[in-house]
Amino acid sequence: MSEERVTRVSVRLLDREYQVACPAEERADLLDSAEYLDTKMREVRDGGKVVGLDRIAVISALNLANELIKLRRNGSVVDSDLGSKIRTLRERVESALEKGQQLEL
Repeated sequence: MSEERVTRVSVRLLDREYQVACPAEERADLLDSAEYLDTKMREVRDGGKVVGLDRIAVISALNLANELIKLRRNGSVVDSDLGSKIRTLRERVESALEKGQQLEL
């Protein structure tokens, strides 16, 4: 039986940092998910009708669940190749930032 490698990943949601443990091979997916969630939470917050981090998080989660249900109901499938391309681009950007280089697309 093989043992899964677990890594701790730091994610930022609404300018607050959270440490999350996940399998090492899912690190990129976790970062993509956190970035998407942060965007959705900012949209809710900037809408001005919801106040408080807990409420913003709950409303964002409900909105995301609603999106998922609609996608499933319509039989839509997200292109896995697109996720791979996004992950590759993210890794290139992170690498360039670490090296202080300008990224060429």
